[in-house]
Amino acid sequence: MKIMNPKPTGEKTEPRALLASELQMYRTRSYNELRERIGSQDDFVVAAPSGRNYQIEVDFFWDDRPNGNIRVMAMIDDGGFWSAVLPGADSFILSPAGQFIGEGADDPPPRS
Repeated sequence: MKIMNPKPTGEKTEPRALLASELQMYRTRSYNELRERIGSQDDFVVAAPSGRNYQIEVDFFWDDRPNGNIRVMAMIDDGGFWSAVLPGADSFILSPAGQFIGEGADDPPPRS
């Protein structure tokens, strides 16, 4: 049996855009700032232009080993059944040298 998300494709655009915008703010932080957040979590609600409220959760953890790469993972849901079961998610990995790992040639330059 295949379970399908009943939301129309257009309704997925808003949460993805909100999540990308929120995650971008974390991408501007230095490795040391993110390292201080390891093991913690940010939870907050964002109001979208549509008037819908979305809950965002951002987690900070070591990607492979302590003092190595840091993964920042963010998830978003609107409190509905399907988004709670299958929340939208995005992440990035930052190296100790300040480089984003696993991204293309258009990566931002390393942080100092």
